[in-house]
Amino acid sequence: MYKRINYITAILVLVCGLGVQAQVTTSSPYSRYGFGNVKGSLLPQLRAMGGISTAVSAINGFNYINMQNPASYSSVNLTTADIGMTASITNLSRNNLSESSFNSTFSHIAFAIPVSRKSALSFGILPYSDLGYSYKNSIKVDTLSVDQLYEGEGGLSKAYLGYGYKFGDHLSIGGNVEYIFGNLLTTRATEYAVAGAVNAKLQNKNSVGGLNYSYGVQYNFNVSPKTIMTLGYSGSSSGKVNSRQSFYATQYTRNVNGDENPAIDTLSAATNTKSNLTLPLTHNFGIAIQQTDKWLIGADFRMSKWSAVSVNNVSQGLQDSWGASLGTQFTPDVTSYNSYFKRVDYRFGLNYDKTYIKIGNQDIKQMGASLGFGFPLPSANGLTFYKINFTTEVGQRGTLTNNLVKEQYINFHLGFTLNDKWFRKYKVD
Repeated sequence: MYKRINYITAILVLVCGLGVQAQVTTSSPYSRYGFGNVKGSLLPQLRAMGGISTAVSAINGFNYINMQNPASYSSVNLTTADIGMTASITNLSRNNLSESSFNSTFSHIAFAIPVSRKSALSFGILPYSDLGYSYKNSIKVDTLSVDQLYEGEGGLSKAYLGYGYKFGDHLSIGGNVEYIFGNLLTTRATEYAVAGAVNAKLQNKNSVGGLNYSYGVQYNFNVSPKTIMTLGYSGSSSGKVNSRQSFYATQYTRNVNGDENPAIDTLSAATNTKSNLTLPLTHNFGIAIQQTDKWLIGADFRMSKWSAVSVNNVSQGLQDSWGASLGTQFTPDVTSYNSYFKRVDYRFGLNYDKTYIKIGNQDIKQMGASLGFGFPLPSANGLTFYKINFTTEVGQRGTLTNNLVKEQYINFHLGFTLNDKWFRKYKVD
């Protein structure tokens, strides 16, 4: 067991080191809305199937940690660990202009430990949202050119503790207690195209830290001796998360090189003011059909009440969202000794979302396709199982209509999964 712990610790240090050195924020003007780009509680193996998760638990006898539906924890029968990182290439286009960026970061660490034959405990940490944008809008006021600058950085993370229990042979329920924390920093500035002009800046920082809850249920039954159908539901509460808000209104100038000088005056300031964020109520519905040791196909439908989201009881002007996913996994022969690639998991998925963003009368929609693989690694003792999961997502968000921004992205997700029995008793002759 200690060798396994040391192995996971070494990988965690490596992944965290890569994440610290890399760019850790997104580069998307759409992250300006809400709490940034909401990431979803999905590990690479589920993202590869378009994000289906509501009716998914163990696949082909291999344990996965599906924190999107905590009812799935009841299927965990070996100690399971999962760590990983993510990277993305984003291209933004508007009219005849385009810009590309690359970002990468540590993505998750999660554990699941069986408590009994019908229950398990899970805990971990992963991103909740990313905030990262910087853009300029130039206008004319009479004959004077004025630049409006918008910047944002930061994001929220989620640490969770969950438990799932199976009643009888078919029904499972579960729940997560989640701690949402992080910082959201946004800046708006107005600059005048005149030498020595006095410019104005508004800066707002939210330091967030509070509890939220999610829950789920799964019901499975046999369609045939080797085929299982699972129906699932999961959701999260619309509770309020505490925060501390700081606000500054300042004036400043720029030097001859165009660099910003220190503020010459603070017009208004408020620090560490108690505030709160209202999170959206979410509902997820799913169905999955699985043939033992062969394939799985599933579909999810989701909806979230973003219109009720507020910051310090002020509505954020968002709309309710909905989306759907379709995905599959196929393993040619999990017991093959002659061909390694017959034991590889092949995954594919599609997703579509009408997001919570509406600009003017234009809904911002997102759609994508994903392809992934689960590469099994050799086991020294036949009782410990390793798998590397790699996923590529290709998609777009937004449109060029009405002078808006079209965002095209390629996301890469890499995860390492371990299944082992850590608390095994050995007999000594």
